[in-house]
Amino acid sequence: MDLFGRLAGDSDDEPRVALFVDGPNVLRDEFDVDLDDVREAAATVGAPATTRLYLNEHAPPKLIQAAEARGFEVIVTSGDVDVKLAVDLTRFAVNGRADVIAIASRDTDFKPAIEAANASGLRTLAIAPGEHGRSDALRNAAAESVTLDEA
Repeated sequence: MDLFGRLAGDSDDEPRVALFVDGPNVLRDEFDVDLDDVREAAATVGAPATTRLYLNEHAPPKLIQAAEARGFEVIVTSGDVDVKLAVDLTRFAVNGRADVIAIASRDTDFKPAIEAANASGLRTLAIAPGEHGRSDALRNAAAESVTLDEA
């Protein structure tokens, strides 16, 4: 049995993971992040409930197409990506739409959203794009963390 008292291997009872990817802060040349690696990091704690990539209006169409081909729901916003992502993450947490909230980012602005998920009784996972892209505040706020170049 796992942390939630479910039988191991029972995929119907596998924890539901809501993955939120902060595109502008994660998909940078200096990190060389593969979206498949991000998804795999989240999959280590459960089955996908949602897999979202947040981008701004300047995102190249080829990036959007590639992300959609990998199964990501792409959210493009003309406003602040951080605000939209944080609001959506918090909604998932308080509405019980997932058992685990995973965020791929290096931005400490998401610390309050992770704390809200923790306060709602959810497991939280912070996924950092690399050693130099890791936010200690975000890592410390989440119950679990992984750094992609160390995975």
